Amino acid sequence: MLTFDDVLKDIGEFGRCQKWIILLLSLSGVTFSFLIVVFVFLGTIPNHWCRGPPATLALGEKCGWSLEEERNYTVPLEKPGSSSYSQCESYDIDWNATFLSCEYPVSLITNNSGDILRTTCKNGWYFDGSRTTIVSEYELVCEDAWKVDMSQASIEIGFFLGALITGYAADRFGRKLCLLACLTGTGVSGIVVAVAPVYPVFVIFRILQGLFGKGICVINAVIATELVGPRYRRVVIVVTQAVFSLGIMLLPGFAYLIKSWKGIQMAITVPNLVLLLYCCLIPESPRWLLSRKRIKEALKISQDIAEQNGKSLPSTYKEMIIGENSSEEINNPSLLDLFRTPQMRKRTLILMYTWFTNNVVYLGLFLRLGIQRGDSYIDIFVAGAVELPATILSVLVVDRAGRHSPFVVSNILAGTFCLLAACISEDMHWLKTAVATLGRFGITVSLSILFLVTNELQPTSIRNFGVSVCSSLSGIGGIAAPFVLFRLETIWSELPLVTFGALSLVAGGLVQLLPETKGTRLPETVDDVENIMRLYEYDQDECKEMINLRIST
Repeated sequence: MLTFDDVLKDIGEFGRCQKWIILLLSLSGVTFSFLIVVFVFLGTIPNHWCRGPPATLALGEKCGWSLEEERNYTVPLEKPGSSSYSQCESYDIDWNATFLSCEYPVSLITNNSGDILRTTCKNGWYFDGSRTTIVSEYELVCEDAWKVDMSQASIEIGFFLGALITGYAADRFGRKLCLLACLTGTGVSGIVVAVAPVYPVFVIFRILQGLFGKGICVINAVIATELVGPRYRRVVIVVTQAVFSLGIMLLPGFAYLIKSWKGIQMAITVPNLVLLLYCCLIPESPRWLLSRKRIKEALKISQDIAEQNGKSLPSTYKEMIIGENSSEEINNPSLLDLFRTPQMRKRTLILMYTWFTNNVVYLGLFLRLGIQRGDSYIDIFVAGAVELPATILSVLVVDRAGRHSPFVVSNILAGTFCLLAACISEDMHWLKTAVATLGRFGITVSLSILFLVTNELQPTSIRNFGVSVCSSLSGIGGIAAPFVLFRLETIWSELPLVTFGALSLVAGGLVQLLPETKGTRLPETVDDVENIMRLYEYDQDECKEMINLRIST
């Protein structure tokens, strides 16, 4: 029985047509990286202090106070002897008192016991700096400071929902249609985020932007996997991951040139709408069309790919069917399909845990490296530069050693380096940072392989949905990461690193239970997964011989 892998041998497993499609898909991967990192610039908390009541402004104009003088007269120090001003309190003065003068504007700031009279900010804040952020836009400080964390969590909530919703839709209605819908949704919701008049609108549409943005990421990886032969799957997956690192390196340049958070938001959003112009030229996945028994359309697209690759579809392909059990093919993806059989259940649970763990460790180490401290532009550029060689290494390793061993080793190394970093004193700052960076290098390699392995382990009939469900746990990991980092640090400064190390080591042990997928054809149905794995567990050499026999016939 024929499969699309058989057809690829005749039309080209990785020809000119597939290369152009992969390149186009990769460009939208750059914009997805912006969504994850951009909050470093959108959510920066500038120096701020209480704005005085209208009477203060009037007195300031009368006395000719500068902004610095007004702060000296209206805002107390953080504590006696401190050189910094309070950011959430002001002097409790009746500024309407007629006896206040320019010479003695704060004559009533103490009570009879000599204590300074303070009160919370009641008239808003002044924000220092030449750049605007969502913090200055919506005044997310003091008692509303938690909303800054909520702003970052909102995009991760969107990622979680997007992985589930768009994954199901892509398996139900097609890869191409959902990709175009996600590009449109990301662009429109991103523009609304930039012009949101109030904070609740900002959060709602940021969730939607994350929802559609995650769909772009997942669908791109699935399309790339399904269009090429087994030998080239690791190349296209890693390429789509490499552009993620490139996007991280490009973003600081945009943020440095654009002073307004609204401008930065628009700059990372508009490209998604531009990408719609060429994504209309990307074909539907023939492999998906076959799983939906739309044979005629699959043949037409296969012929088009063959012509662009300088080949032709053999005339013997009058009909194309997926396998011997096509009558039992799953038409509509279901969550139960991921758990109802032993092998699918084992794969799904291990992959879900690994997605959660890898994202917790990745984001936790990303934040710990000081992205929001010091020069954010340089920090983020360096972070992207570290990921690029890790991604390239993934290509080289999986090509020579397969998926299984590098997957296991990268998780174990990430966990080991995290534990080693926890044992290094803060006095040896550079060594500690270098070891932690090696941990992030290892987890980046693992993430690159994880994308590839997840696509290869899921059957075509539910691949997009399966990848989406498993990767949705990365969204939960993204929400958990800052809490794991900052909450555990209050207990013991090294506890986050110990936690990251333990999680990665457990992941390294679990992924040993997954099969090697290098050079194997993609499973088409859930039954394929169960049948192949029964043979694999009985005798691996015999399994390979039987698979090769099936391919030849």
